[in-house]
Amino acid sequence: MNEVLTIDNKKSEKFLRQKTVRFDFGKYSRKDIQALVKSMREIMKKANGVGLSANQIGMSLRLFVAQVPDANGKPKFYAVFNPEIAKISKEIEILEEGCLSVPETYGPVERHYRLTLAGQDASGKKIKIKAWNLLARVFQHEIDHLNGALFVDKASELRKAEGKGKRK
Repeated sequence: MNEVLTIDNKKSEKFLRQKTVRFDFGKYSRKDIQALVKSMREIMKKANGVGLSANQIGMSLRLFVAQVPDANGKPKFYAVFNPEIAKISKEIEILEEGCLSVPETYGPVERHYRLTLAGQDASGKKIKIKAWNLLARVFQHEIDHLNGALFVDKASELRKAEGKGKRK
């Protein structure tokens, strides 16, 4: 479980395009949940990503991790279980996206600029996060993953990366 699934593999692509299952806190110990979040965070960082959903590492669970700089430029880490978009702005922004599961491919994607995310934290407590700009974009990208959708389905055009380096 430390390989990121990519659409280069047909079996992996089929798995990535399936909707994930609600995370059941009753099935996992607190220790298991902490280990899972820690593992996902390490995999995301190693891959130079800003977000990673559980199905990208072969687990059909409604869970993602993300790390995005806050207003002061300090990295802020999120682990959100059973996320749902509670509120969304009408304001749209088009920015280039990439994805760890679609290596070396980028394209402009239309996303809502601001949203409120509802979900649960690692202890199962209900949380709400107001997000805008990059964080809102990352949340939408990860929720798409959990719903079996990839950014390439929404991008208006796609291009292959020149040189090396991965982003999400």
